[in-house]
Amino acid sequence: MPLLEIAAGSLESALAAQAGGAGRVELCGNLAGGGVTPSYGLVAIARDRLSIPLHVLIRPRTGDFLYGEAELEIMLRDVDACVRLGCDGVVIGALDADGRVDRSFCRTLVEAAGPLGVTFHRAFDAARDPAEALEDVVVLGCERVLTSGGCPSALEGAEAIAARVRQSAGRIRVMAGAGIRPDNVREVLGRSGVDEVHASARTLQRSAMRWRNERLLDLPVDRDETARATVAALVAELMPADGVAG
Repeated sequence: MPLLEIAAGSLESALAAQAGGAGRVELCGNLAGGGVTPSYGLVAIARDRLSIPLHVLIRPRTGDFLYGEAELEIMLRDVDACVRLGCDGVVIGALDADGRVDRSFCRTLVEAAGPLGVTFHRAFDAARDPAEALEDVVVLGCERVLTSGGCPSALEGAEAIAARVRQSAGRIRVMAGAGIRPDNVREVLGRSGVDEVHASARTLQRSAMRWRNERLLDLPVDRDETARATVAALVAELMPADGVAG
């Protein structure tokens, strides 16, 4: 059975992912902005309360994937925290100014991760040459790469993802992500040939606040959270036809 990874932006979302049957959680902060490293406290309590594998996004800011020396120091400290907290993996990615994988920068992070699994995130989709980028990620020793095939959604990029699966030849896992929903996940799997998919399964959660200052449009009180039912629906779509997980 293909594995479902859920990008969770809170403890509530991480627990909903687990309850819905996800196989792994990628813990992030600021998912609406593309994702950054979550707080130490969030990582620590998620590690305590999750029984499924926990991977943590290592990204110091939103925007591009071209980082400086100070940002490398930040990322190394975040990786070290994940190692000490007993996380299962980290999710990294960095490019140089010409759009190639920054192998030296990323190698430093991979070495710092030690025994933790390493996923190369969708910085991959911003690389100038996907075939070259995949070879670089393989050389780095990453265990998987997350990609939408360089398109806004994995469904649109399914053929490009399939090309990377063929190129990988079993040397690295290719995980499809972006726009994955219960109504399209089977098509993404069939067309791309991946055996891991990545989704957030989010839905709008209304605040329990009875009073709101409606003038504060820059401070919304409602938020998106992973929905257990959506995760369960995705898992159901990933089950083989006989209903028995392999």
